[in-house]
Amino acid sequence: MSILPVLVGLLYAGSVQAQSQDGCPQLPPSSQLAWDHKANAGSDFCRALREDGSEAFGMYIAAKSPFVPKRGDRAEAGTIDGKPMYWYRGELAGKPDVQVRETLLELGDGRVAHIWLQAANPAQLGEIQNLTQGLRFPSARLSSK
Repeated sequence: MSILPVLVGLLYAGSVQAQSQDGCPQLPPSSQLAWDHKANAGSDFCRALREDGSEAFGMYIAAKSPFVPKRGDRAEAGTIDGKPMYWYRGELAGKPDVQVRETLLELGDGRVAHIWLQAANPAQLGEIQNLTQGLRFPSARLSSK
């Protein structure tokens, strides 16, 4: 019996694990990102990490979010998992040049996903926003609203 099929199966299982984590949506297959996931009672904290360990974006999934979108902060329109949404401008104290965006998605299970990202420049901002468009939430969890 060859060990090669077993090794290939283990490698494949490891790559699937990096793309999907209980409580977090599926990452785009070509993103080369991996989830850092922490769960608490009724909430999930997910950080999409690059190979160097830096955060590409993060999200908090719970029944309620401390983030409340303000129409005056609305920036770019986009889609996540095929659903239309808007990004909202944010800021970091002491770092006025950092591009900050946040959004809130209603999920089909009654919870919300607060997604945030930080970028060094507009080009990086666009790249990260494109990555989030490829997120795939379990169909039962994404609201059709």
